[in-house]
Amino acid sequence: MTVDPHRPSRSAPVRIAEADGQHAVLAFSGDLDSHALRVLEELLLDHRLRQPGAWTLEMSDLHHIDLACAYALLRAVTRAPEPAAITVRGAHPAVHRTLRHAGLDTVATFEE
Repeated sequence: MTVDPHRPSRSAPVRIAEADGQHAVLAFSGDLDSHALRVLEELLLDHRLRQPGAWTLEMSDLHHIDLACAYALLRAVTRAPEPAAITVRGAHPAVHRTLRHAGLDTVATFEE
C-alpha cells in the first residue's frame, strides 16, 4: 500500500497534519502495525520533515503501535546530524510503553 504524503488519506494511520519549516506535526490514528510500516517509512522520508527543528507526534487517536513502527520513528528522528526536538503528545499507556521499549523516550519528551 502506497500513500501519497501530499494527499493524506483518512484511512492512513499517520499523516503530516502541518509542517512549516520550523515545526512539523504528525497525526497518528488507529493501529500502526507491520501492515502500515511501509506507509510510515515513506511518510518519514517526506521532504517537509527534513527542515523542521521540532516535531510533535500527536498520538491521542493511536490505539496500538508495534515495535517495528516504533523503531522506524526512532531511526527517523535520530538520522539527522542535529536531530529535531521531539514531543509525543497524548500517547495511551500501551503506545507509550512500546515507544519506551524502542528507546524513543531517550530522545523525546512525553506530554499527556
